[in-house]
Amino acid sequence: MSGPLADMDTPIAREAAVALMAVGRRTSPMPRPDRTRVMVVANQKGGVGKTTTTVNLAAALAVSGLKVLVVDLDPQGNASTALGIDHHAEIPSIYDVIVEEGPMSDVVQKVDEFDGLWCVPATIDLAGAEIELVSLVARESRMRKGLQQHLAQDDVDYDYVLIDCPPSLGLLTVNALVGGDEVLIPIQCEYYALEGLSQLLNNIDMVRAHLNRELAISTIMLTMYDGRTRLAAQVAEEVRQHFGDTVLQTTIPRSVRISEAPSYGQTVMTYDAASSGALSYLEAAREIAERGVPSTEVKGESAHG
Repeated sequence: MSGPLADMDTPIAREAAVALMAVGRRTSPMPRPDRTRVMVVANQKGGVGKTTTTVNLAAALAVSGLKVLVVDLDPQGNASTALGIDHHAEIPSIYDVIVEEGPMSDVVQKVDEFDGLWCVPATIDLAGAEIELVSLVARESRMRKGLQQHLAQDDVDYDYVLIDCPPSLGLLTVNALVGGDEVLIPIQCEYYALEGLSQLLNNIDMVRAHLNRELAISTIMLTMYDGRTRLAAQVAEEVRQHFGDTVLQTTIPRSVRISEAPSYGQTVMTYDAASSGALSYLEAAREIAERGVPSTEVKGESAHG
C-alpha cells in the first residue's frame, strides 16, 4: 500500500488507522458517471488478481452508493463464488446469453448485503463455449449484443459494468473486449510482472482496429504490493514508467484478509471492512470514479509508450 499506511505493520496501529480512514471514506459518496462505464478486467496471466479486483472494486463502488453489475465470464466462476452467487450447472448464466442468445435480464442475480450490486454468474457450461462459438454467426460480438439489449431496458440503470475475464486470450475474452468501453489491467508487483503483457496489448489493438473502435486501456492497477520489499517498489516504478498516468496511484497490498474473503463467499468489503485491503479497494474505486475516461488516443499512446 502506498501512503501513510504502507509501513504500519503492527496490528493495533494499522487496524486503528485503517478503521478511522475507512469510516470516513465509506460515508463519502463517489461521483456518478454520465453514462454506464463498461470495464473489462483482463490479463491472460493467471494469479494477478483479476477476479479479486473485479469483485472488490464492484463492492467498493456499491457501498459508496453506485449501481454495479458484475459479469462473470470465467468458466471457473470465482467471481460468482466471491459474491455469494449460486452457479451450479443448472443455474441460468452468461452461457445462456452468449451461446443461446437469451436475454441478460433472465440471468442477472441480486447480490446480498449490497443495495446496488448485481451479478451475471458463470457456470461450468461456459467451459465449452469457446468451441461452440467458433461456428456461430457474429461470434465475437455476442456479449456486446446481450449487454446492449440489457442496458437499453427502461428499468436498468447501472453506473458500472465490470466484466471478469478468464486467464486466456480466447473467444470469451475477445467477446468481453468487444462488449466493453474500457480495459482495466491488474499487474502484480512480483517478478515478470510485464511478461506476456505485449500479447494482451496487441489483442486489444486488434479488437480496437477491427471490432470496437471505442475500446481503450483506461486503468492499470498494481496488485499484491508488499511495501517491505525492494522488489515491489522496483516493479511499481517500472510499471509507472511504462504506462504513465494510466496507472492508479493506489496500490493493492498483499493481504491475508483479501485472500480469505472468497472462501466465505464474501468480498473483503464485508469480510473485514476495516482492513487495509478494503480501504485500498475503496481508494482505488474512488480514483477510478474521479478520473473518468481519458480519450482513446491518449490511452493508446500511454499503453505503448
